Amino acid sequence: MTTPTRIKNKGREADPVLVVGSVAYDSIVTPHDKGERILGGSAAYACLAASYFAPPRIVGVVGHDFRDRDRAKLAKRGIDLDGLATDPSGRTFAWRGRYHENYNRRDTEDLQLNVFEQFKPLLPDAHRATPYVMLGNIRPDLQLRVLDQLTAPRFVLADTIDIWIETQREALGEVMRRADLLVVNDTESAKLTGESNVIVAGQRLRAHGCRTVIIKKGEHGAVLFHEEGLFTLPAFPVTELRDPTGAGDSFAGALLGHLAATGKTDFATLRQAMVYGTAVASLTVEAFSTDRLAKAGCREIRARRKALLRMMKV
Repeated sequence: MTTPTRIKNKGREADPVLVVGSVAYDSIVTPHDKGERILGGSAAYACLAASYFAPPRIVGVVGHDFRDRDRAKLAKRGIDLDGLATDPSGRTFAWRGRYHENYNRRDTEDLQLNVFEQFKPLLPDAHRATPYVMLGNIRPDLQLRVLDQLTAPRFVLADTIDIWIETQREALGEVMRRADLLVVNDTESAKLTGESNVIVAGQRLRAHGCRTVIIKKGEHGAVLFHEEGLFTLPAFPVTELRDPTGAGDSFAGALLGHLAATGKTDFATLRQAMVYGTAVASLTVEAFSTDRLAKAGCREIRARRKALLRMMKV
């Protein structure tokens, strides 16, 4: 397996990161360009982002049409593919969508779950003791299935989407209570709490059992809600926006990767992890698919982190 360059953390060996989620082929139309059957999915974006900080392990399923070059792209960044199953009976999960002029709204034009419809995550034995875990936005009952297979999780990050808030609220509630960090966007937090005010929504989520919460606000940054306080972070000012798909997964993957690299999960480290996550996400959106993310270097990520920190000084 390739050992890629990673952002060093004072000589400490990074712990592995486990990401369970989708690997997909996306077909996307934006106001300025389009991409057809390009590599996507929450697990692909998150693992590539995490790979700049820690060794990722992916758990997902693809079909007989999954291309060798896409498998190679993941392997090149040192991602452990032992948990990426191939189902020869069908095709890979496929999504087709269109972004509107300001990129803040998109329409799903077609969704083919294909082999992902029958996905039942089964962790390889060697993955069960992984200390840092990201539960991508798969069904909450499947997220619980993953949690039940873990033997020694130190920090679990959970993501979700609107449809599971509407259809699997009870199971999602259990995931939220068992996870260490819930990451949602402002629309999802409003659906979960009935509160459009992001600050109030984050406080309510913590009051209802979430230990720590991050609410993403797209181009307006993100807010961290923690027992030690609240932290707001602006977005990195991107001038070459091409495709916002996967930005949130990149943010979460880089954040978790930084935690695994440091071995810490305290309030201060979470704040620094958010800065790294924002820097990596800003790279993702500058090209279609995972192309910009896969080719980004550690130097560029560190430079964006420093620029973001300079912006925050008053």
